[in-house]
Order: sequence, then C-alpha cells, then structure tokens
Amino acid sequence: MTLHPQTERFLDQLRFLTAVEGPRPSVAEMRAQLSLEYPVPRRELPRVADLTVDGPGGPVPVRLYRPEPPAAGPLPLLVYLHGGGWVLGGVESVDVACRDLAAAAGCTVLSVDYRLAPEHPFPAAVEDAWAVTADVARDPGRYGARPGALAVAGDSAGGNLAAVVALLARDAGVALAHQLLVYPITDTARDTESWARYGDGYGLDADAMARFTGMYVGDADPADPLIAPLRAADLSGLAPATVITAEYDILRDEGEAYARRLHDAGVPVEQRRYPGVVHSFFLLPEIFDTGAEARRYAVRRLRAALHGAAAEEGTAA
Repeated sequence: MTLHPQTERFLDQLRFLTAVEGPRPSVAEMRAQLSLEYPVPRRELPRVADLTVDGPGGPVPVRLYRPEPPAAGPLPLLVYLHGGGWVLGGVESVDVACRDLAAAAGCTVLSVDYRLAPEHPFPAAVEDAWAVTADVARDPGRYGARPGALAVAGDSAGGNLAAVVALLARDAGVALAHQLLVYPITDTARDTESWARYGDGYGLDADAMARFTGMYVGDADPADPLIAPLRAADLSGLAPATVITAEYDILRDEGEAYARRLHDAGVPVEQRRYPGVVHSFFLLPEIFDTGAEARRYAVRRLRAALHGAAAEEGTAA
C-alpha cells in the first residue's frame, strides 16, 4: 500500500519541525523537545498516583492509573514500558495512552519510568522493568491488582523491554496473562529489508536508531537475548502475545520475525501489520485513524487475556 494521506501530512510536518541547520541535537536537547506539552486531552480517572518500587539501582518511579475507585476491588494490571530508543521518553510521554488503555481495557496500568541510556546503559532498563513486574506479582495488594491477571506491554524500545520481561517471567516462574508488543525492537542486526527501505524519511531514522542502540548496549554483547530477544534460543512457554507493526517502519521485519518465532515455539500469538503508516502511529490516534483502530484491537486483545473472551464485546479505545 502507498503511504496513507494522514501519514504523508504527518511526515511533512515532521520534516518541517526537524529541518534545522547545524550539528545534530544532543540527547539533552532531544529530551527537552520531547518534554514540551502539546494540547491533547487527558482522560480523567478515579486514581492517578506516582509511586516508587525498589530496584537494584534505587527507587524506580512508576505512575499508576486506575479506571475504577478502590472500593470496586482488585483489577487486572498492565505494566507499560514506554518507547524512545532506551534514551528518550518517560511516564509523561505515554501519559495520555496509559490513561486511555486503563479506561478502555478495564485494568490498572502501571507505567515505568525506567533508567535511560547513555547515563544508564544495559541492563539498567531491564532491571527496572523486571523489578516493577516482579513486585506486582509478589505484592498485588499494594497496587489493587487481581492475582494472576498481570500483563506487560510496550512500544518500540518499550516493546523490547516487554518482550524481555516476558522471558524473565517465564524463567522465574511468574505467570503473565499477555504480552502486547507494539512495533518492538527485537534484534540489533539492522539487516532486514525494512531497515534498508525505510531508514530515511519515514519518521524513525536508521542512523538515530543505531546511535541510540549503541548508547544502550554499551560494552555488552549486542546478541544478548536480554537486548535482542529474537536471538533467544528458546521462546517456548512464554505468555500469549499480540504483535503490532507498521508497514513503513524500519522495525517492521524484526517485529514480525519475532511473532513467527513465537508461533513456531507454540506460543499463542496474533500479529497484525497496519498498512500505509509509520512508526509511532499507535500513540497518535488523534493524527492517524489507523492508530485508533490499532488501539481498539490492542484493547480487545488485552480484555480477552485479562477478563476473558466475553469482555471483548463493546470495547473502544
């Protein structure tokens, strides 16, 4: 499919905003740009609270979104891990999405402000993501969570971390109900057709992604399965999965390869590619109609995993 007209407008606006002469921006400058607030409505919820979880590198900030009052009783819980190439982003960058997911999926969402590279290279982000997930499994009452109804999700680098957490959960005997992986990074080889075709001019720049990956990997082995889950020797026994990809995205092929490997390992998985769109469309339903469609699909999958198949009916993001 050719680029969707909404995608063409988005890319035109992005080119205008990033057409700056001079040296490429520093990490600090990119973080400052990302932190600017844009006029997107934020859904009101009965409870939104900033908490911390003990982690090996110190307290891990998390933001809890609960779509029902505490008196309603325990709810399923979704640990959400933001994208940004392990270098950018935080709970604020996915605040709107987490509010909407909590309300539409009928679950508490716990968004993780994991440590970022280059200040904190691998395995810092993995340690923080796992510390939060393990704490929910160990002490669900602290979060008003329903025991046995725990899932993980993430977009881009957050999808990578969600996939890695699912591997760690399997090995630790922690049962996850689902893993939602939205255009996840699953490898470090950068040798796929989508990397070659869509590395320039489609929003997620291949040079920038390679730069961020280098900051994150540091001195570690880039083939470590906790960095590149596609390299894991055994994917059997993992939580059921949903994998969402975008047609014009450098990460498309590795995300779809991971879905195939999950299927071949006997893991229940659905993979859906959205045509005509680019990386980030899932987080921008106000720009992409397809983003709203993908959000509704993700909600149906989460509700089926966390509440049972009957809860799929009548949901909307």
